[in-house]
Amino acid sequence: MAFQRYIYAHTNPITFWSAGLIIVGFLNAWFTKVPYVTDTAWIIASVIAAAPIVLRAISALRAKVFSIELLVGIAVIGAFAIGEFEESAIVTFLFLFGSYLEQKTLAKTRGAIQSLTEMAPTTALLVNDAGATEEVDVDDLEEGNVVLVKAGGQVPVDGKVVSGSGYVNESSITGESRPINKANGDGVYSGAMVESGTLQIEATQVGDETTFSKIIELVEEAQDTKSPAEKFIDKFAQYYTPAVLVIAILVYVFSQDLRLAITVLVLGCPGALVIGAPVSNVAGIGNGAKNGILIKGGDVVDSLSKVDTIVFDKTGTLTTGKMDVADMKQYTDDDQLLGAVAQVEQTSDHPLATAITTHLAGRIADDAPTMMTDTVKGRGMIGQWHDNPLYVGNAALLKDHGITLTDAQLVDLHEMQDEGQSTVLVGYQGKLAFILGVADTVRPEVPAALAALKRQGIKHLVMLTGDNQATAQAVAESLGIDEVHADLLPADKVTFVKKFQDMGRNVAFVGDGINDSPSLATASVGIAMGGGTDVAIETADVVLMQSSFTALNHAVGLAKKTAANTKENITIAIATVIFLLIGLVYGYIYMASGMFVHEASILVVIFNAMRLIGYHPHVNKPTKQPAQQLATN
Repeated sequence: MAFQRYIYAHTNPITFWSAGLIIVGFLNAWFTKVPYVTDTAWIIASVIAAAPIVLRAISALRAKVFSIELLVGIAVIGAFAIGEFEESAIVTFLFLFGSYLEQKTLAKTRGAIQSLTEMAPTTALLVNDAGATEEVDVDDLEEGNVVLVKAGGQVPVDGKVVSGSGYVNESSITGESRPINKANGDGVYSGAMVESGTLQIEATQVGDETTFSKIIELVEEAQDTKSPAEKFIDKFAQYYTPAVLVIAILVYVFSQDLRLAITVLVLGCPGALVIGAPVSNVAGIGNGAKNGILIKGGDVVDSLSKVDTIVFDKTGTLTTGKMDVADMKQYTDDDQLLGAVAQVEQTSDHPLATAITTHLAGRIADDAPTMMTDTVKGRGMIGQWHDNPLYVGNAALLKDHGITLTDAQLVDLHEMQDEGQSTVLVGYQGKLAFILGVADTVRPEVPAALAALKRQGIKHLVMLTGDNQATAQAVAESLGIDEVHADLLPADKVTFVKKFQDMGRNVAFVGDGINDSPSLATASVGIAMGGGTDVAIETADVVLMQSSFTALNHAVGLAKKTAANTKENITIAIATVIFLLIGLVYGYIYMASGMFVHEASILVVIFNAMRLIGYHPHVNKPTKQPAQQLATN
């Protein structure tokens, strides 16, 4: 065992010693021609290079696995036995050198994942009851502890800011490189970097429970979750390798040509075929992790690449989930009246009042006195402005106080309501002064992103929502969504997802990861735009840490590129085998040249997969944005 460990630990030096001895052999054969030097150099090169190959083959056999090393080991021993020292030396060197290059290039495909692991914080500045700080290991922190993070420091916990402010770079978690300003009450993630300012943070999640730790664990597990192509190839390789060995024996039995049989062993190595699919998936998953997209394994990549129907929740997914004033009709010249409306609304905690107050906050005069208001249940509120009543509510409130709408005003009101907006009317001095349309705002990037999804091959875009039909239809029509179903409970959404699947569609469900868990779990692929919530990470197959449609486009495009890359690698591997067999039949390929082509094919599929590391989708923005704000009642 000690000898085996020594050989494995020194495989790379052995590779280069082997190369040096091969060069010595050729130089002597071509120039100095000293007797026995050439064969001696090649024999030593063969023996030392064959050692790690044979040892790995024996270890695999003990585990009842027929490995590539077994084929190469038998071929080299056979070549050595018939005195083909040049061939055996070159074959062993090429195999080891190919393995060395594979290790180096594969390390790059895992770079994003490795960089995540290296970015995990290890220490923290704990603030004690006296206000002093002491450096502690992050594993010693507990929920409720307060930690201090200075500029240039790394946040060691998930928590909320309790003191200080500063700009925080959360790219390691969300993929968003733009620093975000954090102040009292704002949440922060473990692993984020404080670029400026100083923060005191109260821990809500520590150690392995932090979002950053879960991301690392999830991505590492994803590397080991194989795609259908990988599973098939693994099963295929179990039979392929011993089949090559049997074929080589039969070739020798019928031809009595040991050299030919040994060459068949070398050419039959399925290296590129075995490595082609996993290296593509590792590169694709690594690209996603680097960009804040968590994909739970190769099988999810494969499923996402086949999706033809994407089902969206509306509130918090297509929309921001925040109410705002989307439209306003004005029938008075008194702009100061809006400040009075804001004063009336700020005395209420109704969602519509809150949205209007926020939108009109800048119109309230600094010296404005607190306005006394009366609430009329089911109607609205009444305030006072310049000794006259100010009515803020629905049409019934105004009608109760003798204010009627003209035909033109009724048209405006109905148009806003038809667009799904919740309307608030303002009456003053016997007339209608304003109609305010309050709505949930559509995410700005959604129109361009949905158009890009269709260009990426998504055939059906569906919206399922608990909102009313008018609101849902208005949102769907403005965004180009094909199908909409409204007034749904969470269980109803699951029913629709199953219905689409029964129609033969490959369905992805996109939700916020909180109340959409049943649908996320039912769909072929559940995609959570939940910003890293526990429910999102645990339930969904894909988690978009940025909670953005740009990331959704990236995820879909990446899955399709990764699946295509896997097919390309398998094609390259099969084409290489066919080329080698044709070359063998026609006498153009021999043992050493066959091994060279074999190793070259492995590097080709690795380099092909590495193209995925730099993948980024191009989403063309429309020249004219459709309506950005639509209502939810």
